[in-house]
Amino acid sequence: MEPNAVKPLRALTWNDATTSDWALVQSCAAGDEAACTRLVADHQRMVYQLALHLLGDPQEALDLSQEVFLRVFRTLSQFRGHAALKTWIYRIVINQASNRQRWWRRRHRNQQVPLDLHIETNGDVPDTRGTVMPDRALGQQEVKTMVWRALDQLPFDQRAVIVLREIDEMSYDEIADSLGVAVGTVKSRLARAREQLRAALVTTREAGRVS
Repeated sequence: MEPNAVKPLRALTWNDATTSDWALVQSCAAGDEAACTRLVADHQRMVYQLALHLLGDPQEALDLSQEVFLRVFRTLSQFRGHAALKTWIYRIVINQASNRQRWWRRRHRNQQVPLDLHIETNGDVPDTRGTVMPDRALGQQEVKTMVWRALDQLPFDQRAVIVLREIDEMSYDEIADSLGVAVGTVKSRLARAREQLRAALVTTREAGRVS
């Protein structure tokens, strides 16, 4: 059974978290504008791409990115090197994206992801090493649309773990730290997500044939 408790971030030494991360965070916390600009420059593409993969909408991803960096700067004092700075920011992106999706659901927003715009903006769906996608013809526009539509049918926690593992190619430990769960939870979510994604792809494909 999947554990429900959120585990604390794995305690690391500053050798693990890198002294450059620590120095950058300290400078930003001290009000160094150049350091703050560098932090944003170093991570803004990663933040936007992850937000785009989780939400599917370029404008929503841009808005979320701005929210993420505001939260990063407000909570810099909480960064203690329990994970790399990148992993710490990943967790903020995921939490903010999850909150935004719940906001959508409370307001009955039925079509959250403009898929054609997502694909046009984001480009090709990355190769997922054969573990998720049964159809290898990923260069075809209709297949890319079908894949993103199937991803959109997954619960947020499963979509997040698929994105982190198959698109961002993170390790199980990195995903666990980003999601704030145990490695075993990551593996069980990923197994269920892959199974549901396969089923969703079949359903989406059949619906396309009927139409």
